[in-house]
Amino acid sequence: METIVRHVRDMNTTQRSALEQLVGHNLRENQQLVIQVMTLSGPAEQRAGPDATLPDWCNVYEGLTDEQIAGVERVALQRADLARTSSSAA
Repeated sequence: METIVRHVRDMNTTQRSALEQLVGHNLRENQQLVIQVMTLSGPAEQRAGPDATLPDWCNVYEGLTDEQIAGVERVALQRADLARTSSSAA
């Protein structure tokens, strides 16, 4: 991994403008940018990217109607309440 540190006060107008576009806001003179460059390893399917897909367990609601999903949510919230201790019971 490579780490690059750039002080905003040392940048010319073109560099500063490009980096402000990258970070999405204006930079102040007393700031610095710390950029890390990393080499990804392993198969492409293990790396998150724009084409990454979610694992199958993320589709637990697939095929259910909105009403069925609401029912599952009611049960889950009910069970969550049963597991909580009441702080006003003292």
